[in-house]
Amino acid sequence: MTETIDARGLACPQPVILTKKALEHCDSLTVRVDNIAALENVKRMAKSQNCRVTVKQAQDGTWTLELTRESGAKEVEEGSELQDIVCDVAGKEESEPSLSGPSVIVISSDCMGQGDDELGRLLMRGFFHTLPQLDRRPDMIIFYNTGVKLTVKGSEVLEDIGQLEQAGVEILVCGTCLNFFNLTDQLSAGKISNMYDIADALTTAGRLARP
Repeated sequence: MTETIDARGLACPQPVILTKKALEHCDSLTVRVDNIAALENVKRMAKSQNCRVTVKQAQDGTWTLELTRESGAKEVEEGSELQDIVCDVAGKEESEPSLSGPSVIVISSDCMGQGDDELGRLLMRGFFHTLPQLDRRPDMIIFYNTGVKLTVKGSEVLEDIGQLEQAGVEILVCGTCLNFFNLTDQLSAGKISNMYDIADALTTAGRLARP
């Protein structure tokens, strides 16, 4: 039986998260989306799951994706300007370099990227909503400067950070930064850290990422 997910109107990354969760217990899935970003993201995720993907575009500007998990599948576009494009979506295993040291994510702002702050906060929310859903999570997340505001009461990503902490991700929060913003007594996730611990973590990291 094919399961159906209506992801119309959902912001990134919810369409991908819902689809990935559904594929954990079914091999045939119908997904409806209403924007090109969701369409491309769901298709890309399907590639990693070895799914055959058939995409149909409706007159109302929405898309229906039919996903079927199988080996050596092909991605087929129908009813859209991309209908003649056929891409191999069979996942390929790639050898990864052996890295010593933990995987560390550094959060130095409550916004993701530079430019518009409202957009940056929206992107940061999406980033932290996605992290707990990943199969491979970081070993540690370090928050400093305005990034510490994500770990205090009222933060929109506090629940997500809590989930990561429960999953074993170490959360370090700069104590100097909390004091600077008068937020020390509002810390609600992670543990207060210092520059020695932060510098040690950064210099011994096997993989370091800064969104």
